Amino acid sequence: MVDSLGIVGYDSFHFVVKNLERSRRFYAEALGFSEVARASASKIEKGGEVASVFGAGQIRVLVSSPNRNDSRAARFLKIHPDGISSLAFRVRDIQAAWDFLASRGATFLSDIAVDEVEGGAFRTFNIATPLDDTTFRFIERDGKYPRFAPDFEDVGDGNPRENPHGFATIDHVTSNAYTMLPVVNWYRDVLGFSHYWDVEFHTAERGTRRMTGSGLRSIVMADPGSGVKFATNEPMRPFFRDSQINRFCEDHHGAGVQHIAFLVKEIIPAVEALRGKGIQFLPAPGAYYDRLPKRLEDVKITNLREPMDALRKNHILVDGADDKYMLQIFMLDAMAMYGDENAGPFFYEIIQREGDRGFGYGNFRALFESIEAAQRSDSSALEVVG
Repeated sequence: MVDSLGIVGYDSFHFVVKNLERSRRFYAEALGFSEVARASASKIEKGGEVASVFGAGQIRVLVSSPNRNDSRAARFLKIHPDGISSLAFRVRDIQAAWDFLASRGATFLSDIAVDEVEGGAFRTFNIATPLDDTTFRFIERDGKYPRFAPDFEDVGDGNPRENPHGFATIDHVTSNAYTMLPVVNWYRDVLGFSHYWDVEFHTAERGTRRMTGSGLRSIVMADPGSGVKFATNEPMRPFFRDSQINRFCEDHHGAGVQHIAFLVKEIIPAVEALRGKGIQFLPAPGAYYDRLPKRLEDVKITNLREPMDALRKNHILVDGADDKYMLQIFMLDAMAMYGDENAGPFFYEIIQREGDRGFGYGNFRALFESIEAAQRSDSSALEVVG
């Protein structure tokens, strides 16, 4: 009996959108990803959707858009705005992963599918999750399998060029749900993940006379073998309905993936270059940076290399302790960035880690306060959602 899923790492994630050309501009022009594959004509005919794969380092995002109303993408978009429909993970042994999940009560959505070619094989299956219409896929790539997936054709040589912003790997994935424990317990009981980190925070802590507020509870679960991490958030009372987590679920029309974090070596030049490409980021209040030197002193961070004025200018957040720190920033969600509620409330995070492996506990207040400020300043229905 195997004792783990045998996950090697993230393989890819599948984004369903109404407007593939807008996504192509976002990934290829703004984020500097390379288009590495496209769905073949036969796959488009069979599945009723067009699809492209964009890559940077080890990151692969499959973006698909329906061209027939009976396609899976069309069914997803009848319920949700643009969003992630599937997360895929690389495993060492697909049969061992299947046996492990079967023994723990997973709900399988397919049998193991195999595509064998000279020199390699692609084996996969997928399962249901507590995240509504988001599924998990497991993939074994044996030998030198030459394509992204069956019925996909390479663009160029199928490999991404070096990303100009330094995007190379996924740090973590965060999902939102109205209630968190069914998701967290599923990670533990079905996937075999273990508790890694948790936090509670509410803006009501900042004063007792507040008439509104926003809060969350968050638990991070991790695969013990690969270190793959999932954070799950739920809204927190009081003002449950005002919580950004609740509002994500309302805007997404259910639980789902809120954001994915990309790891970079140098966040300041990445953020500055991305701004030059039109990417907008969540602002942090000026008071955060006024208090930052004292907070760093309190948590014993004496080795911060990045200039304070550059962090303030770019709204980059700092957290950590004992001379281990991390830098993070959040893009605006798609519906705010595009001014289109059909673009959905998903967003990306960028992280630079200098020894700290946490999730920015000390930054939650600044993050929530800045989101609330943005929401108050936006009189339209397309409010910023974190």
